[in-house]
Amino acid sequence: MKQYDVIVIGAGAAGLMCAAQASKRGRKVLLLDKAEKAGKKILISGGGRCNFTNLYIEPGAYISRNPHFCKSALSRYTQWDFITLLEGANLHWTEKTLGQLFCDEKSSAVLNMLLEECQQVDIQLSTSVEKIDHQAGYTLITNQGGFQTDSLVIATGGASIPKMGATDFGLQIAKQFGIKSIPFKPALVPLTFQQNDIDRYFKDLSGLAVDALVCCNNQSFREGVLITHRGISGPAVLQISSYWQKGDAISINLLPDFEASGWLLAMRDKHPKFELKTILSTYFPKRLAIRLADALTDKQLSGTPLNQIRKDDLTALGGKLNHWVLTPSGTEGMRTAEVCVGGVNTQELSSKTMESIQQKSLYFVGETLDVAGWLGGYNFQWAWSSGWAAGQVV
Repeated sequence: MKQYDVIVIGAGAAGLMCAAQASKRGRKVLLLDKAEKAGKKILISGGGRCNFTNLYIEPGAYISRNPHFCKSALSRYTQWDFITLLEGANLHWTEKTLGQLFCDEKSSAVLNMLLEECQQVDIQLSTSVEKIDHQAGYTLITNQGGFQTDSLVIATGGASIPKMGATDFGLQIAKQFGIKSIPFKPALVPLTFQQNDIDRYFKDLSGLAVDALVCCNNQSFREGVLITHRGISGPAVLQISSYWQKGDAISINLLPDFEASGWLLAMRDKHPKFELKTILSTYFPKRLAIRLADALTDKQLSGTPLNQIRKDDLTALGGKLNHWVLTPSGTEGMRTAEVCVGGVNTQELSSKTMESIQQKSLYFVGETLDVAGWLGGYNFQWAWSSGWAAGQVV
């Protein structure tokens, strides 16, 4: 049975970083993955351009039962450290909105850079771990034979996008060793609605998008909101979904730059003969303007001239445009979720090393932990930082 100093299970972002760091310290490292290719989620990220980090990484952009846990790793391996690594490999990047950084040479170049960093690592793909035993060290039984190691790192990610092979393997291992965890729940995921809400607000509008401020549970995000066949998506909705719990209402401010009631009354004075849908089309696609005028007033007012609409009705419509309250029925689920909230309970781990406090030489990194970031490169940075932190000590 082949012996290693370190075995890392999971050849994604966190696993590759951890394996590379450990091997640079002279450790004999084996990196296992059940997929036939390393870094599959890296390859599809950012539409194939890899949104590899964000300029504005901060602990407040992460969701965890212990909000302080991520601070140590993020402060010791920062976005600037990964940018330096990227530039050292002669790769280039472009900032898009809100500090999001994308690789000009695409996702495959980032993966190739990480594999180059793992030159001294034994990488074994198409290898599924069937059993893990622990006595003096760890013994792994796989479909490719047995392996032994002093240190074991679990970097198998969350359960989102199961068609790519994602499971809750990390939580199963935590349970085996008596380590508490929080069940995975889809995050960064589109919200769905009951059919009556879809018929009333969204029917035949799929594909239309607006800039809006979406709020839920004391969090708010201003970005695009996209109407879908089953509800709403777009960056602002994906962001708020990580904070949404079943039964919660969300609030959408469709005109976040000004007070809509006052604007509508001013337009009534200025353009009394203009129809309501014409005025709303100043800021919304025409089909959406008509739907909002009719559905939010319950009075089919879209084709009515402003001077024939009661001021109270315009004031009420303005209030709804600034504070449209909807209650989603659910989410699109793990199938389309970009990440998960939940994971191995961080109270059970060292924030400096990612090692289990009670099960020595067992480490958890990346999305397997109860740390989930915002959309826009935050989750990759957590993978780099947590993988790096464990790689310094395994």
